[in-house]
Amino acid sequence: MYIHLKRMLDLILSAVALIALSPVMLVLALVVKLTSPGPVFFRQKRVGLNKSYFMIYKFRTMRTDAPKDQPTHLLKDPAAFITPIGRFLRKYSLDELPQLFNILKGEMAVVGPRPALWNQFDLIAERDRYGANGVRPGLTGWAQINGRDELPIDVKARLDGEYVRRMGFFFDAKCIWGTVFRVVAAEGVVEGEQKHE
Repeated sequence: MYIHLKRMLDLILSAVALIALSPVMLVLALVVKLTSPGPVFFRQKRVGLNKSYFMIYKFRTMRTDAPKDQPTHLLKDPAAFITPIGRFLRKYSLDELPQLFNILKGEMAVVGPRPALWNQFDLIAERDRYGANGVRPGLTGWAQINGRDELPIDVKARLDGEYVRRMGFFFDAKCIWGTVFRVVAAEGVVEGEQKHE
């Protein structure tokens, strides 16, 4: 069954990526630490497999006085809280690299629905309609290559459900390839005002 192969591939891919990207991640960690006060990493409660909770890891891209557990697009002036290096990290999704550790721990997959904030009840409910809460959340997913930050909640949940229905080796490979293209092109990112994650 693919779900077991998928987990094995997640372990291999995340371990290889961590080794290969460790110099890059070290440089990014130093830059985050030296350019703004506060910790290097940001931890936040997210919704995982079967609506269990886990703490997601990211490179910190916002000031330490930014409101907690609130999607960036709901902040009154989100751009005011984003650090200078944070804009760059978010534009190219480099802030997400520490989630490779979440994948190793079994809390996430390489491909799957992006993990919702614990209090994004509307998104969680919509995903229930499509069975998208029954798979591990992903570092990237089908919704991310079809709009990223631009998608309304109902469309995002529908695409997450489509991923669950079509999940397989070649579809995962398609999502990964699409992610590389979208990230390099910085497509679908609406900085500050619409960054949901």
